[in-house]
Amino acid sequence: MRRRDFALLVLGGMAMTPLRSHAQRSPQKLPRIGVLIPGTAASFSQRVQAFVGGLSELGRVEGQTIAIEWKWANDRIDLLPELATQLVQSQVDVIVTGGTPAAQALKAATRSIPLVVAIMADPVAAGLVENLARPGGNTTGFSIVAPELGAKRLQLLKEIVPTMSSVAVLMNASNPQSQIEFKEMSAAASAMGLRLHPIEVSTRDGLEDAFAAMSKTAAQALIVLTDPVLFSERKPTVDLASKYRLPAVYPFQGYVEDGGLVSYGPSDADLFRRAAGYVDRILKGTKPGELPVEQPIKFDMYVNLNTARALGVTVPELFLTRADKVIE
Repeated sequence: MRRRDFALLVLGGMAMTPLRSHAQRSPQKLPRIGVLIPGTAASFSQRVQAFVGGLSELGRVEGQTIAIEWKWANDRIDLLPELATQLVQSQVDVIVTGGTPAAQALKAATRSIPLVVAIMADPVAAGLVENLARPGGNTTGFSIVAPELGAKRLQLLKEIVPTMSSVAVLMNASNPQSQIEFKEMSAAASAMGLRLHPIEVSTRDGLEDAFAAMSKTAAQALIVLTDPVLFSERKPTVDLASKYRLPAVYPFQGYVEDGGLVSYGPSDADLFRRAAGYVDRILKGTKPGELPVEQPIKFDMYVNLNTARALGVTVPELFLTRADKVIE
């Protein structure tokens, strides 16, 4: 009887051992990253690839070492508050987005979940951070404010249209970033002897009227300022610029890929890649309020030669050699 009891005890112990081992080997919960994209999969493809690639370089691979919850607004700015709320309710560990409106929607939805904004205008003016060096609160990221951008875009336009004396500026007056860019551009235009014609638009329905007003100014070229509404309507914008035969410089390469002439601005792909680094540091324990808001360090220039030919514009060879990408 004693031997039988001992054998049963041993067998019972063996049967329970795999269960204990299985419990010890249970997979650890993966860190969860929420991503709120204000645009479409097509328009944000390079930015998303740069972000995912940046995470991968740091050993954070979706489905293996991290989980990512994606939310897409598909250029519907009105959907941003609802999508922001959904991400917050899903209790992710950190949230990444691009664009000031999306960042403001997330900031309104949470004061505790860390927010990394890959692209934003003046974050202090937008109420996102207390200051650039020590943001405080739960938000940090990368600003696209660069004082030299206005002058640089005017210089590029002057190289393509050397005889120009007046330039239309398409802007959203309600966007603080547009106000900053226009102020800086005005100073540069004065030094270059150019006259600027600000044309305001705040809704996607106002583009036709804006270009009609533009045609009455006798402007010889166009600069489009940074704005999410205008970016979401980039194809109609570049089509109208072609219709009115206006050589134009845009803030992001997405415009040029959709038929715009030239774009010059901070490399949004680089900013999203750098955002991955901030996410990594936050997941390791760094507080977002201790990570400074950084400025762009890489700038891209895209040129569409097909558009140049259609407009009858000659792009200098030296100009093309400086471009990061030429579309033919």
